[in-house]
Amino acid sequence: MPVGLGVVVVRGRSMEPTLHTGDRMVVLHGAPPRLGRLAIVRLPDDPDGNPRPLAIKRVTMRDPADRRRYWVESDNQGALGVADSWTHGIGSLARDQIRALVLFRIPDRVRLPGRRRLRR
Repeated sequence: MPVGLGVVVVRGRSMEPTLHTGDRMVVLHGAPPRLGRLAIVRLPDDPDGNPRPLAIKRVTMRDPADRRRYWVESDNQGALGVADSWTHGIGSLARDQIRALVLFRIPDRVRLPGRRRLRR
């Protein structure tokens, strides 16, 4: 799996209150999963065989039955349509389904006090 930095934009409510729609995250593609950290994952196809979009989930534990697989969860279990290891029969994910590790959230633009525009 190639390694490199990328930026993703959050859509949906499954990771609230940690993340919100429109939040931008810097991710490291190809990084190994780390327990407790957020990751970009490829969930299995839905029951009709349609691919699910990439998702941001929290890596919560290794699968006790197969230590090479990981369980992932949404922070907001009450969100409509949440899909993670505990729902929709998804179960644990193989290492190659964990595509990137979230490094940090890019802060919104913040106006600094006392800062003024320069005039030309």
